[in-house]
Amino acid sequence: MTRVATIPLQRSMAGAIQRSQEALAITQQRLASGKKAADFADLGTETVRNLSAHSLLARQDAQSTVSKRVGTTLSIYQGHLEGIDKAVGDLKNDILNAVGTGDAAGLQEAIETAFSQYRTSLNANEGGAPMFAGSQTDGTPFTPDTLAQVATTSAADAFKDDGVRSSARVADGVDVVYGITASAVGKDLYAAFKTLAQAGTIGSKPTSAQLDALKQAVGQLGTGIDSLRAVNADNGRKQNQVETLATRGEQRGLLLEGVIETNEDADLGQVALDLAQQKTMLQASYSVFAQLSDLSLVNYIR
Repeated sequence: MTRVATIPLQRSMAGAIQRSQEALAITQQRLASGKKAADFADLGTETVRNLSAHSLLARQDAQSTVSKRVGTTLSIYQGHLEGIDKAVGDLKNDILNAVGTGDAAGLQEAIETAFSQYRTSLNANEGGAPMFAGSQTDGTPFTPDTLAQVATTSAADAFKDDGVRSSARVADGVDVVYGITASAVGKDLYAAFKTLAQAGTIGSKPTSAQLDALKQAVGQLGTGIDSLRAVNADNGRKQNQVETLATRGEQRGLLLEGVIETNEDADLGQVALDLAQQKTMLQASYSVFAQLSDLSLVNYIR
């Protein structure tokens, strides 16, 4: 065999080496990226499915973010509502004790403390925006600063929310209307505080007029607490709805991630095995090519 005769073999071998190098490069890329393909086009028949899965997953992630934000807001609402409930519930018990015993020592302080909790919660904010103001962003939804101001301020002037509630898309085709206004929470309770404010400062021995006012306030507090708890119950139902939808969304997200991983993620164990085999084959090809390159007629002269 002459050197000329080895040229076709060398060319064939060079082509094989080139193909082996390309295959090795692809395998190394898969090992580095953890992906089967460099882009969607390389996925072949699974391209459309994976593009759709990525789109759905992105939408699901966005809805999940909204669900978490809404869930946090609803939890903050719950905290404020329960704070008011505890304060006015304790006040009602204090008034009942005062009416029953005729001893109202410390009652005025209890009234002021309950009013402070009531006012603070109604004017609470989240991220700098008032929570109970509806769509209003300026000022406070509950305007009286002191119990004394309540005596001369009507409910219409005391509450400045607009009654608008927020809405959020938390799942495909599902919008949750949420949000609580100061008037929805506090108008019935405001009647009780107005009665107490108009009764004047209550000392340890209330007058007969003040006792009558205290008895009236007990009934108004009862009505106000019922209204408050109804609002809180509705808020709780919204929390359950959002949590349920969030859980379903997480499960759907895991399913979509599974579809994407199945079609896109490389089996790293198999990739490592392929890499070792391809390196061995390429080294063998280099050795054969080197031997072919050294062949000449002299090798066959005996």
